[in-house]
Amino acid sequence: MEVPDDPSPLNATSSMEVYLNASSDRSCSDWPSVPMATIIPAIYAVICALGVLVNALAVGVLAHARASRTTVANTFMLNLCVSDLLFLLSLPLWAVYYSRGYNWPFGWIACKVAGALHNLNLYASIFFITSMSVDRYLAIVRPLRSQSTRNPKRARLACILVWLLACACTFPPFYLRNIHHVEELGVKACGLSFPSYDWYMTLVCMKIILAFLLPLLVISCCYFAIGRHLLADTGLVRMHNASHLPNSPSFKSQASIKSERPPTPCMRPRCTNSRSLEGRGLERVLWTVTAVVLSFFICWFPFHCVTFLDVLWNEGWLDGCWVEWTVHNLTPLTLCLGFLNSAINPVLYCFAGNHFRGRLGSICKGLCVCFQARGDDRSQKRGSFSTRLSSFSLKLSDFKDLAIKEPSGPA
Repeated sequence: MEVPDDPSPLNATSSMEVYLNASSDRSCSDWPSVPMATIIPAIYAVICALGVLVNALAVGVLAHARASRTTVANTFMLNLCVSDLLFLLSLPLWAVYYSRGYNWPFGWIACKVAGALHNLNLYASIFFITSMSVDRYLAIVRPLRSQSTRNPKRARLACILVWLLACACTFPPFYLRNIHHVEELGVKACGLSFPSYDWYMTLVCMKIILAFLLPLLVISCCYFAIGRHLLADTGLVRMHNASHLPNSPSFKSQASIKSERPPTPCMRPRCTNSRSLEGRGLERVLWTVTAVVLSFFICWFPFHCVTFLDVLWNEGWLDGCWVEWTVHNLTPLTLCLGFLNSAINPVLYCFAGNHFRGRLGSICKGLCVCFQARGDDRSQKRGSFSTRLSSFSLKLSDFKDLAIKEPSGPA
C-alpha cells in the first residue's frame, strides 16, 4: 500500500498519486498548475550554487582553525555546514529528476542515498541549530555555571549524539524509499511506499514535531532569555551612566564625598567610547538573535504548514479544490524555501562574525601570496631561461666571428 507522505520531489511516487487523483476530479480541472519542470530545477540550481560556495568556505575556515580557536560554537557550526554541504551536493540529482517529469534515471541506490541525505539534513541541521542556541544561552545568560560543561570535547560528544539521533530518524524513510513504476505517466519515480496508513501518520507527525515544533520552542525560549538578559544589562548600564550625571543626586553625594580626591586621568585612548562600543556589541547580538529565529521560522514554517494541511486533507477533515491545489503546488515551492535555510545558516553564524571574516581574509591573502609567489617563480624561470639563451647565442656568434677571422690553410 502506497500512502502519500508529501508531494515533493523527494517523494515523487506519492506526488504522482496525488496528482492523478486531482486530475481525475473534474471540478478542480480549471485550477492552474505551476510548471514544476522548469521552476524547481532553476531554484535548485541557485540554492545549490550559493549554498555549496558559502558552506565550503565555512568548512574550509573552521576545519583549518588552530586548536586554540576551536570553541564549542565552532564545533557545532562545522558539523552544521558539513550536513548542509552533503545535502546541497545531492540537489542536482533532484533538479534533473524534476526536469524529466518525476523520472529517476540514477538507479535505486542513488534514490535511497539522495533521499537519506535530505532526511538526514532535515533533522541534523535543526538539531545543530538547537544545540547552538542552547550553547549561546549558557554562554551569555549563565557563563559562570557553564564553564565546566562548555568545552570542545563535550561539544564533539554532543555532535556525535546529534548525528546518531538524526540517523535514527532517517532510517525509516531510507528503508521505505525505492523506485516505483507509475504506469499512468510512464515514469520510474523515487518515492516512499508505506506498509500502512499508521506508518504514514507516524512519520509525518514525527517530522512536524521533532524537526519543527520542539526545536522552534527550544530556540525561541533560549533567544528570548538571551534578549531579556542583554536588555537587562543595557538597562543597568544606562542606570549606571545616569547616576554619574552632574544633575543627579547620587552624583552630587559622590562629589561631596570625593571632592578632595583628584580626578583620575584616562590612560586608555578608548576609555570614552567603551560604553558606546558595548552598546553596539549588545545591539549586534540582539540583531543576530532576531535574524536566526526569523530565518528558521520563515524558511520552514510554510513547508510544515502545507504538510499539516496534507494530513488534514488525507484524514478527510478538509476538502476542496484549494486544498488540493495548495498541497500539489505549494509543497515543492515551500520545500525550496526550506532548502534555502542551508545557504543562509553560514551567513548568519559565520560570515557575520569578525573573527571568521578575519580568518577568511587571512586565508585569501595567503592564497594570493602563494599564487603570486608561483607567478614570480615562473617569471624567474623564464627570465633565467631567456638569459641562458641570450648568452648561448652570444657565445655562438663569437665563435662564428673567430672562425671567420682565422687564416685559411694552404691552397
